[in-house]
Parts: sequence; structure tokens; C-alpha cells
Amino acid sequence: MNRTEPVKAVFLDRDGVINHDPGDYTTCLDEFTILPGVIETLKEFTERGYAVVVITNQGGIAKGRYPVRNFAEIDSYMRGEFEKAGVHYLDTYFCPHHDAVSKCLCRKPRSGMVEKAIARHHINPQKSFMVGDKMRDLVAAAGAGVKGVKIDVNQDMRTVKFPFD
Repeated sequence: MNRTEPVKAVFLDRDGVINHDPGDYTTCLDEFTILPGVIETLKEFTERGYAVVVITNQGGIAKGRYPVRNFAEIDSYMRGEFEKAGVHYLDTYFCPHHDAVSKCLCRKPRSGMVEKAIARHHINPQKSFMVGDKMRDLVAAAGAGVKGVKIDVNQDMRTVKFPFD
């Protein structure tokens, strides 16, 4: 890929978009299940020239519900599944903070993680979009100049119409 040419990307929230959200924290790999349709949809994004970036709040770390090593194990597994499927996966950005415990500038709905990904990977925000199951995902995307697509929690992404350019 020519690095002088801006990349178009799909930003994805993790819990409830990529993996089943049980309504509470996904605390370990045993609780992590990729939702039906995710791998097929991410392969389609890749075929359309989009790179994939995961943007996820992980406030359970700040709350002491699980250690960062559990998050890293889940992330490593997820990356491996994406790579096996041929998904053009760039990176995961996560916020380990929670407003009830520690304030930060990165936690969604703030746009810091999206902006960092845009800068680091030379992403064109006007040709990119974010998929999220909460309004805070869309607010974070909008703050970085990226359009948002709201889906239901645990929705099969094969049922969603995405704003491809």
C-alpha cells in the first residue's frame, strides 16, 4: 500500500459489535465469542479496500474487574482470527479508564482514540466510518470527522447497510 495515499478505514467498537456483549464486562478469553457474521463482514471491508481499526473502552480494568493482561490475551486472539481470515487489520486502541475511578481524555465519547489512529495510520476520516452499538461510539467518531453507523448490541453485521464510498 502506498503510504502517501491516505487509508480508508472502518473503526469498530469491540463489545457488542465484534464479540457477544453479555451486558457486563467481557473479562477473559473464555467469555469472548466473535459474533456471527463479523468475520465475513470484515473480509468484505477488506475486499472493498478498507482497513479495520478497533476502538474500545475497557473501564473494567480501572474498576479492577480484570487485569490488562486479560484484555491483551483477548486482543491477541481476536487479531489472530482476523489475520487467519485475511482481514486488513491495523490496530486496537483501548481506554483502560473509567470516569467513576479515573478521568482521562481517551474514553469514548471523547474522540482521542479515533484521532490517534487517524494520525498514526494516515487514515482519511472523510472516507472512513465507525460502527458502534452505543451513541458514545458515534459521538467519538463525529469528534474526529468520521461518520458513524449505529447498530444494535450483538447485531449480525451481515444485516447492516454500510456507507461505502
